[in-house]
Amino acid sequence: MKRTLSFIFILLFYVSVQQAEADTSLTAPGLTNNPSQGVVVTNKRPLFSVFNATGGVGKRSYELQIDIVTTFDSNTVIEYRNIPQENNYISSKRLEAKNFLKDKTKYYWRARAVDSRDRKGPWAQSWFYLDTEADDSFMNMVRVPVSAVTVSSGQNPKNIVDLDDPGQSTFWLASPPGLSVQWVEFDLGRSQTISRFWMFSNPSSPDGRLKSFVWQVSSDKKKWIDIPGASVEKNDTHRNITDINPVTTRYLRLLINDWYGYAPQINAVTIYSPGTPPVPEIPEGNYVLIVGNQQDGFTFTELAEFIEELNLDLKTLTVPHYEISLEMVNKLKRKPVAIILSGNNADYSNLPMFEFNGEYEIIRECDIPILGICCGHQQIAMAYGYTFARSTGWSDISSLNPLDKKTRISILKDDPVFEGIPDLFMAPEIHSWAVAVLPRNFESIAASTYIQAIRSTAKMIYGEQFHAEIRSADNQGAPFLINFLKMAIKKSKE
Repeated sequence: MKRTLSFIFILLFYVSVQQAEADTSLTAPGLTNNPSQGVVVTNKRPLFSVFNATGGVGKRSYELQIDIVTTFDSNTVIEYRNIPQENNYISSKRLEAKNFLKDKTKYYWRARAVDSRDRKGPWAQSWFYLDTEADDSFMNMVRVPVSAVTVSSGQNPKNIVDLDDPGQSTFWLASPPGLSVQWVEFDLGRSQTISRFWMFSNPSSPDGRLKSFVWQVSSDKKKWIDIPGASVEKNDTHRNITDINPVTTRYLRLLINDWYGYAPQINAVTIYSPGTPPVPEIPEGNYVLIVGNQQDGFTFTELAEFIEELNLDLKTLTVPHYEISLEMVNKLKRKPVAIILSGNNADYSNLPMFEFNGEYEIIRECDIPILGICCGHQQIAMAYGYTFARSTGWSDISSLNPLDKKTRISILKDDPVFEGIPDLFMAPEIHSWAVAVLPRNFESIAASTYIQAIRSTAKMIYGEQFHAEIRSADNQGAPFLINFLKMAIKKSKE
């Protein structure tokens, strides 16, 4: 009997240990943070960020590898170990200066978690393309409006071209099992010259992503001709840029020959024509140029209304981010007293980032006072490297609700932009990304658990992660914007 009880005890102990081991198995980290799959990275020392793994025993650390081959065994492989977990949500490692990457190159990267017992979790793997010239100048293209969309099957084809969808979350899905070949036809309303297609599909999994496709033109929607250089085979990403020698047509068709999963899915298509937007007419008197950073080119908040109601005798002019450029600013009949880069409400990994190139030009080269708000604040860092802003792993919207616990922001450095703002102040926040790497000649001047405000040490550029412009009784950050505008007005008179 004693032997039987001992055996049962040993068996139960073994089972409990096995169960404990199973419960603490390490998962793979999430690589959808930054750089996410298929993006164009613009700095030779990118920041690699992952969403934390789960499981394991004790503290987790991470291993990171970057290589030009998927097997990660070339003689140029870069490897980092013992990367500490940064917080409860994300962990990161910036490439060290000794490991600069090679320009115009496709790189693969992978990461895995390691627990305190040195047990290693599974690798998570992704890739990106490095091109430091990709954001150097305005794209010299304009968006082409689509008059009508028809599809081979499925519902909601309008979702393909609803460019006001901020996160590109709506989509068209063909009817399964459906045809062996599917298609989407675009009527541009009139004959236009086309030079680029941007396409975005399922960002969360391979299901629905296009594997093989070609763009075609037609004069009558009956006979379709393949556009030279517009065919893609063995596609391995959910975002595609297809550049072509310019063609002039009214009708376009995306012929989908193969896809992953049971039916093709398209979240967004944007079509571009070569050219530059017209220079806008400016308001009378002093004005602020607002760059609208939402996908539809406007602002997430009532920024213009806030500025015009400040009794500072300022008007506003709003220009979409995909139209603004340094050349346009230089051609304005009269310069603005300030440029404000607005917020948006979408993840950058879901957007055509080349549309922000004109904004980056202004950040890097313009001498007009600049303030970046939320997205605009992040764009200031991203003008020097796409990965310098990243997802926080959570959404900070707590300061909008008086019942929520407030996050207080500390002032790190004295600056006239903080006049009238108490140290440890509260301000509305609506974001899930934040600046993670400060470019050269920039410093952090306010912070919570992450960077909340920055300034340039070389010229008058400020960034604020919070929203000083939101009308809220508990917005103690409102003077930040007002002070900036007063400083800009004073500078314009010098």
